Amino acid sequence: MPATLRRAPSRGVEWEFEKLTIARDFSRNVVAKMLVDRAEHGGWELDRVRVAPDGTRRVVLRRKIIRMRPTLYAAD
Repeated sequence: MPATLRRAPSRGVEWEFEKLTIARDFSRNVVAKMLVDRAEHGGWELDRVRVAPDGTRRVVLRRKIIRMRPTLYAAD
């Protein structure tokens, strides 16, 4: 189950992070396809991958948070 966090590492840019733990049972190709799918359809990019001694992968994905600013609309 992914955990989602938010933080602002630099000025003006806010990132949303998602942590995944992937079991060692999945092949490298399956994991790559899953991450590519998340990147294409969810806007995520790879931030970090760590492989534990038991073979599980801990993956951190990130994406920019885009804030919409309200615009003033003057009705005539």
